[in-house]
Amino acid sequence: MAAGNIKTNTESQPLARFSAQARLRALQADILELILERDLVPGDPLPTENELTAALGVGRNTLRESLKALQAVGVIEIRHGFGMFVAPNNFEALTDGLTFRARLSLRHHGEEAIQLVEVRQALESGLVGAAMERITAEQLASMEESVHRMEALAAAGEPFIEADAEFHRRLFAPLNNELLISLMDVFWKVYRRIHLELGGPFAVDLLETAALHRRIYEAVASADKELAAKALSSHFDGIRSVIIKATA
Repeated sequence: MAAGNIKTNTESQPLARFSAQARLRALQADILELILERDLVPGDPLPTENELTAALGVGRNTLRESLKALQAVGVIEIRHGFGMFVAPNNFEALTDGLTFRARLSLRHHGEEAIQLVEVRQALESGLVGAAMERITAEQLASMEESVHRMEALAAAGEPFIEADAEFHRRLFAPLNNELLISLMDVFWKVYRRIHLELGGPFAVDLLETAALHRRIYEAVASADKELAAKALSSHFDGIRSVIIKATA
């Protein structure tokens, strides 16, 4: 009988943990629904803890655990001494998660790092035509300025990851899509770490990379959408090759 009781208790522990996690996820979903139902926007204050416990029918400790989880993923912001607020757009959690997965993959076959490059390649190659349709003379000039900066740094043997990121932001600025620019920034932060893991400026041919950006710029300036898309794809093919060689 005692042995049977021990077995039952042992089996019930994972189930209890699973049930607790499920309840916390359900509570987090309820908090999100409350934010939506009350039409709150980034920067708006959330109800107080007392109001939330009453509205959601949960205890204070359970509520705080769920709020911390939502803060970790960038949904809410807890300012001690001031209260809780709907968080502004924040991609830090996504950046941290992707950076970890990419770095982890570099220690094996680099599959997730390569997949990240492929997603960005598809995104930029697919949208460059739309950006070209809206680009102004001033925006085109700012792209060339970024190219000049990359060429000067490459000639001096200096890395130019920031100038590279600036070039791509300027290329897609005509779309006026804040989400796209934010996602591109996420990709660049992840790639910067991958770049360092693979040897930094010595992992790529700086002069060739700068020349490739010159070709992208020239294709955009000549309004050749097909050539611009191909040049962008070649750029990401080069990044992919570096990862494959490093993890072979």
